[in-house]
Amino acid sequence: MPKSIHVAVGVIVATNEQQQTQYFLTKRLEHSHQGGKWEFPGGKVESNETVAQALARELKEEIAIEVLSCQPLINIKHDYTDKKVLLDVYIVDHYVGEPSAQEGQGQGWFSLTELQKLDFPAANQTIIAELVTRNL
Repeated sequence: MPKSIHVAVGVIVATNEQQQTQYFLTKRLEHSHQGGKWEFPGGKVESNETVAQALARELKEEIAIEVLSCQPLINIKHDYTDKKVLLDVYIVDHYVGEPSAQEGQGQGWFSLTELQKLDFPAANQTIIAELVTRNL
């Protein structure tokens, strides 16, 4: 039976000087599951915390921001055959700090058009499709 993991995911959004919406991504470390692919930051929801608490904790640990508010975007169930994931995805557009990868992974700000050209884990494709549909 594949292991099932509950993950809180943050779609970090900002507007650049040209008033274009940008999304902050990190690149998975090569030795990790789906290594070398881009992802929206986040992490596992622990048994003693809510999704919002997990998201705030993970984003503070992983990219050094403090979440002030977030809105639910989408829930995704995906089976990678070796593991199953439930992604609780939130738009994070109010935060303190400048996102910066804290675990040695790649990082970058990307437009919605650029997101559609990057290599993501399969479950993340649904997030991108939802951003396109909502024109966020």
